[in-house]
Amino acid sequence: MAYLVTMPEIQLDEETIERLDSLRVEDESFDEIVSELINIYEAEERTLFHGGDYSGD
Repeated sequence: MAYLVTMPEIQLDEETIERLDSLRVEDESFDEIVSELINIYEAEERTLFHGGDYSGD
């Protein structure tokens, strides 16, 4: 049995589109930018989560 997974459709206001567009490098797609931003967010979240593990040794 095959499952079809679709991404939710989102609406962006003009300001958000302009901000994303300013982050684009060459022909980078919005999907690539958003994926990169999510990866950065997740990496920072892991860093903050593990920040409390420091024992000071």
